[in-house]
Amino acid sequence: MTRQLCLAALVALLATPAAGFYLPGVAPTDYTKGTVLNAKVEALTSVRTQLPYEYYILPFCNQGVNMESQEALNLGEVLRGSRIYDTPYTFKLGYDETCKVLCRRKYDQQDIQAFALMIEEEYRSHFLLDNLPTAMSVFHETDDGETTKAYETGYPLGFVNTPVDEEGEEVAKEKQTETPKIFLFNHLRFTILYHEDPNRHGIRIVGFEVEPFSVKHKYMNQVDWKQCLNKMAGQGGHCNLNTCSKDKEVNLSAEPMLLSPDKKDSTEVVWTYDVHYKPSPIRWSTRWDAYLQSADDAQVHWFSILNSFMIVLFLSGLVAMIMVRTLRRDFQRYEQQDFLEEGQEETGWKLVHGDVFRPPIMAGWLSVLTGTGVQLAVSSFILMVFACFGFLSPANRGALMQAALFLFVFMGMFGGYTSARLFRMFKGNRWKSNGLWTAMLYPGTVFCIFFVLNLLIWGQKSSGAVPFGTLFALLCMWLGISTPLVLAGAYFGFRKQPIEHPVRTNQIPRQVPQTPWFVDGPLNIIVGGVLPFGAVFVEVFYVLSSIWLHQFYYLFGFLFLVLLILLLTCAEITIVMVYFQLCCEDYHWWWRSFLTSGCCSLYLFVYSIYYAFSKLQMARSVAFAVYMGYMLIISSSFFLITGAFGFLCTLFFVRKIYAAIKID
Repeated sequence: MTRQLCLAALVALLATPAAGFYLPGVAPTDYTKGTVLNAKVEALTSVRTQLPYEYYILPFCNQGVNMESQEALNLGEVLRGSRIYDTPYTFKLGYDETCKVLCRRKYDQQDIQAFALMIEEEYRSHFLLDNLPTAMSVFHETDDGETTKAYETGYPLGFVNTPVDEEGEEVAKEKQTETPKIFLFNHLRFTILYHEDPNRHGIRIVGFEVEPFSVKHKYMNQVDWKQCLNKMAGQGGHCNLNTCSKDKEVNLSAEPMLLSPDKKDSTEVVWTYDVHYKPSPIRWSTRWDAYLQSADDAQVHWFSILNSFMIVLFLSGLVAMIMVRTLRRDFQRYEQQDFLEEGQEETGWKLVHGDVFRPPIMAGWLSVLTGTGVQLAVSSFILMVFACFGFLSPANRGALMQAALFLFVFMGMFGGYTSARLFRMFKGNRWKSNGLWTAMLYPGTVFCIFFVLNLLIWGQKSSGAVPFGTLFALLCMWLGISTPLVLAGAYFGFRKQPIEHPVRTNQIPRQVPQTPWFVDGPLNIIVGGVLPFGAVFVEVFYVLSSIWLHQFYYLFGFLFLVLLILLLTCAEITIVMVYFQLCCEDYHWWWRSFLTSGCCSLYLFVYSIYYAFSKLQMARSVAFAVYMGYMLIISSSFFLITGAFGFLCTLFFVRKIYAAIKID
């Protein structure tokens, strides 16, 4: 009866409406009609350079904007190069406004060349309204003939009119006979979607769309442009434009705004924008769905992941079944000692029982790498749990990176404890040195790579360069928090009783016989990484796209399951490879187990190079260097996590099988 009451209470709790639950910092804001809204702007980004720049590095309109003030950013936003400023774009909620004049600017040749370079490198601008990024609507036609709407965040600064051949394809740059024309988007049409429920709340913004236009504005009479700021053209007889007015919108047939980088005279540009409001049935709690589901190949994504799941689960079951049957046969053979003729020697993995737990060469380094891998694995696991529960939503910009940093710092005790336990098992006694290496090796290497990349980015005058104050803060987190926690974990780990092996180790090491070619070390290691990488390569594509193509990634639940399958596959493949190695009387399995499991990171790094050449068209050599540097850090982290997990699972397996046999 008590169990039934508990179950009923749990069901009732889960069924309770959760409309009133909002994550910290992302609660809705209610507006009233006529409220003046100000748009903010993030950094300019490009998939061709991977170098963000502050919005006002280009001479955009900035009347009435305090250029010294900048929105406070968290650590994750600073590290990803985000810089948020105010803009002169203002919207009066609920009132459509057409052809509002922002400003008129005259640009010299240097300014025009800066605009032209950014347009050629496909830079996009990103406005923010009520914490929602602006997006362009893109329509796709499905196989059923239905048209679906998706979003592309931001909008391009302009476009390049590249010549095309008779088949409609772009002519290669080296074959072009004339210089491509560059056009600037100087008119923006904003559409603000809102949801209103007078009985429960006021007006809530649920969408922020933009459509850019290139218009060469013309005007007849002398215009006082200072009086035209944020006023509709023609309103009150002022700011009259021939191309648009408060009663006439800009159309696509208007003459576009051409930029001529070789022109020495100044170029006049009039910046304008429209604002339209549209009621929407979208509720505030689901307003991010349109951004997250913006990929047109979502079905391919789901089916590919499901296919990988089925293949890996089938192979895992097959490997597990073979191992169980083989081990059972081995145990039966070793227990039936009566069937062995007198003088007949034992064969197989039992023969190396006196050497299988002999400490390997560079045992201290193995314990350091394993401890670091455990630290990374624990922090990644907690990060994925928080992400699956929605605490790291895209509404909290930079939250994912910030949480990852803090979790790694505070999980240092797990790394130090694991490293010290293994180090003592290997008969080591300098636990302080071991703990310091665990605290310094991986973070120090990552910090050095990051520092060099930061200098390269700083040389490009990009906002992606992390300020030295932030670098000093990261250094303090590493040396002031992470290192003491690692040493504390190492202290407690070394104080515990050492791990006792199920069999004694001989004083004289046994000579290892010649092993077959298919059990050879390098080949064994390389082959062992194929199947684990095959379990995740589809998901790797989408993760890389979210990082380098500036897309939102939201399938954390699926990613969590895929990573669990990856670790399961790493453990099984490593155990099988080590079992074959022990059957060949080769007891040097310690490093082999770590490298076999971690070798999938090599495939990840190679695949990232292929991805760079197939999907990313890097416009600068610095961008490629930054990409390779960050992928090296990601691949190294992947290597430590998978290597540590495979090694620990193999250690558990070897201890179990040798504890199950009788040794004279």
